[in-house]
Amino acid sequence: MLTLTQMVMIGVEMLLLFIWIFFYIKGYGEAELFQNLEEKEYPLKDIYFVGYAVMTMMGYSYKSKSDRKLRREMEILYGKKYAEYYVRVIYAQKVTISFTLLAMAIPLYLAAGDIAAMGIAVMFAAVAYYYFGTVTEKRIFARSEELLGDFSEVVSKLALLTNAGMILKEAWEVVSKTGESTIYTEMQLSVDEMNNGVAEVDAYYRFGVRCMIPEIKKFTSTIVQGMLNGSEELEGMLRQQSGEVWAAKRQSVRRQGEKASGKLLIPMMIMFIGILIMVLIPIFTNIGV
Repeated sequence: MLTLTQMVMIGVEMLLLFIWIFFYIKGYGEAELFQNLEEKEYPLKDIYFVGYAVMTMMGYSYKSKSDRKLRREMEILYGKKYAEYYVRVIYAQKVTISFTLLAMAIPLYLAAGDIAAMGIAVMFAAVAYYYFGTVTEKRIFARSEELLGDFSEVVSKLALLTNAGMILKEAWEVVSKTGESTIYTEMQLSVDEMNNGVAEVDAYYRFGVRCMIPEIKKFTSTIVQGMLNGSEELEGMLRQQSGEVWAAKRQSVRRQGEKASGKLLIPMMIMFIGILIMVLIPIFTNIGV
């Protein structure tokens, strides 16, 4: 026979399930909005319309301070044209996943017969909402690391080609075709902009804005200054910039090595504690004998 607590829980679960189904039906017509997302970056994308329907019914305006910050992050990752779309995707993602986990909390409690199971599910729902709200920052950090990793090679190639007598615009196009990582993709976008009538200086400036990291912004400023001062000045600046970038990369590699060494201490400490437990437990057991 069901207890009063279980009956209340079943009632709450029926309400949550009804609300989930309501938003599923209400948002189903918008399912196509999320079909082109990559499954790896956006798990469970096929039901994001549930969270989208929740946000739409709430009349959320996406104009808070955190939303403006998120919009800037989306511009970095996907460009200004698609930033507004991805802001809504992020909200749909975190609301859908956290709401779905929350709806599973009570069935877990009823199945396990332990309130702790429900507490864990609620905790996971809260963590999911927070995690998917901050995952963009991690993507930007990973993107910045990738850009910085390839940046030194790009500057060296540009310096080599300009010193050989090639004009910067041609050298830029040649270098843009020598790789497939993010920085080369951004360079190819700059080439497309210049071919479509965007001024060369403006294309380099936009490249620096899209890449965002200070080292590349400084580099684009150097290019613009060199173009204004003449080709000879530009070649010297590129050589100097190349040396500075390689020095910065060596320091970055050194820091990453130090971080990796620090992270190795954690499993070593766990192993040490495990060995201590294995040694000390038999000793204390024999003391009592």
